[in-house]
Amino acid sequence: MIQFADFKLLQTLNETLLEKKFEIPTEIQARAVPIILKGTSFVGVSETGSGKTLAYALPVLQILKTLENKGQPVTTEGQPRAVVLAPTRELGEQISKVFKPFTHTTRLRVRTVLGGTALDVAKRNVSGPVDILVATPGRLVQLIERKLVHLNDVRILIFDEADQMLDQGFLPDAKWIAGACPPDRQMVLFSATVPPAVQDLINQLFSGAQVFRSKGSHRVVPTLTTVNEEILDGKRFPVLQKVLKKPSKGGTLIFTNTRQQCDTLAEALKKNGQKCLIYRGEMDKVERRKNLKNFRDGQVDLLISTDLASRGLDIEQVGRVVNYHMPKDMDNYLHRVGRTARAGRKGLVINFITERDQGLLAQIAKLK
Repeated sequence: MIQFADFKLLQTLNETLLEKKFEIPTEIQARAVPIILKGTSFVGVSETGSGKTLAYALPVLQILKTLENKGQPVTTEGQPRAVVLAPTRELGEQISKVFKPFTHTTRLRVRTVLGGTALDVAKRNVSGPVDILVATPGRLVQLIERKLVHLNDVRILIFDEADQMLDQGFLPDAKWIAGACPPDRQMVLFSATVPPAVQDLINQLFSGAQVFRSKGSHRVVPTLTTVNEEILDGKRFPVLQKVLKKPSKGGTLIFTNTRQQCDTLAEALKKNGQKCLIYRGEMDKVERRKNLKNFRDGQVDLLISTDLASRGLDIEQVGRVVNYHMPKDMDNYLHRVGRTARAGRKGLVINFITERDQGLLAQIAKLK
């Protein structure tokens, strides 16, 4: 069995891995780390919760620290050597948190420039030398156009959660950013699914890259239990009340398909005396972040959301996912249920099934 110690990483990285009690890499980490360390471009398709961020964070830190140890530190303001593109502010912050423990020993500088934050904050974050820049595509393009960030020394460009990035219309920005980097830069892409837009990006920018699909990609993890509840005459709420009376170890994340459904359900739950929070698009960003934090911290154990919360968010204590309204396609289903049963933990998904969901239900039955 491969261990992190087998990667022959720098002592500073190994110390943090030991401190965090990381010993055995996941499947995607075991395949990605040695390939990226060699300087080879890499495409990794792996189920949610499989540790994709650490799969690129370790080799990126190793490569950049090795350059610094050879007497080639980053000294120029706003000129990163690695860029990680993330689709949302929340995911960008999450990625930065994965890097953070390793920067205490390596002393490498990780900064963020994310949409949804004040432009002045982004300007301050790139006002000095930076080794690794975590960015949302739109905000990064803004800073490049203002000549506050320069990509002429980028050695590694990473697309994280590529399927969500392209869902949000970032393909033109992503390609523009790739073109602004040196032609010999190393390219890395991670995604939980490969819809046509992601496949197009791979075809255009990742020729010659090593492609790896984990055994669990486009599957549900074995630690996930699935329960299907039949909904008759559209009467979902009484079924949900019965579900919520059953205890769950960890919070419950309930998915609806539209913002209106999200608000209507939250209002019904509150009238019923049930504390809950909402997380959806078209709401105050400060409130949305506060709601996510309160759910993460366990202050409220019920979060009602649209598919905005289905992509990439790593919320440790989600013990149960309820599909109050089933999604329209399999990719969204996989992202939703991937919010629980992460990193080897157990989880439960409860699907509210109507007659119109039978086609998707047949596909779900083939997943395991």
